[in-house]
Amino acid sequence: MLKAFVKELEPFTWEQKAIAVASHNGDTEHVAAAQSLLSESEWPLMLTPLDVPLIQFGRQVRRPRRWYHTCSGEHAAILRGCREKGWNRAGYTLPNHPVFEAYMEQIRRFLGKDWTPLRIAKDGCGLPTVSNTVAELAQIYAGLVRDKNSDWIWESMVRHPDLVGGFNRLDSTILKAGAGTVIAKEGADGLLGLAIEHPDYPKGLGIVVKIAHGWNAQATWYVARAVLGVLGIDLRNPYPLHRQKAFIVPGIVPEKYHSVLETIPTWDEWDPDQDRWIYDPEVKE
Repeated sequence: MLKAFVKELEPFTWEQKAIAVASHNGDTEHVAAAQSLLSESEWPLMLTPLDVPLIQFGRQVRRPRRWYHTCSGEHAAILRGCREKGWNRAGYTLPNHPVFEAYMEQIRRFLGKDWTPLRIAKDGCGLPTVSNTVAELAQIYAGLVRDKNSDWIWESMVRHPDLVGGFNRLDSTILKAGAGTVIAKEGADGLLGLAIEHPDYPKGLGIVVKIAHGWNAQATWYVARAVLGVLGIDLRNPYPLHRQKAFIVPGIVPEKYHSVLETIPTWDEWDPDQDRWIYDPEVKE
């Protein structure tokens, strides 16, 4: 949706631009970056649902606030963009507002001018959303590769990966591992979108992973590690498997990558938290 405001948000800092395209954890740095997009008098205009941070440490307890919501940066950026465009900000979450019309223009730029969604619904963050197939989403992500140098979205995500997601987030980890060749974004219910710049795909490669039974952080990591691994991008895996092993079926990647897929370790045999012992090589019996 922020594609509709790339011109208006161009003068802002890289941190502000990164939080504008984030689905963040709601940490202190995320809230501060999102709030900086608006003056304090404008904060009540933001209509994300009340929420708490995705990750809370120790005895830390937060009361629900709109700024903790994972999409607060996007909402704040939309409101700022509306102000710069001179649009009325009242009703910015409704499908009859210019925000949604501008969003549809961007979607049709990737999917074709005659593309029509099967359904328009209210997203979990309160904004209108459209139904897309996994293939359509992948097509859109491939388009982001072609747009890489035409706006600030790609560079802002690469510059500030921890603002895009946060602590122990898959999208932030992929952004770091890709070293500028990949942007990633996690979505609800086991969705992961990847836009990859790779010599085998001169028109851009879009990959979308959807876990059929819903959100499953471990499953998404295993699939992402295999898919990125065959493209030469090494992704660490923080989830050890104790009772089962994750095997990736060959059909998940094109046939030309099957031999490489066999060499990608989906899981780590070595768990530094459990498979360790005290050994001093200088001590001899």
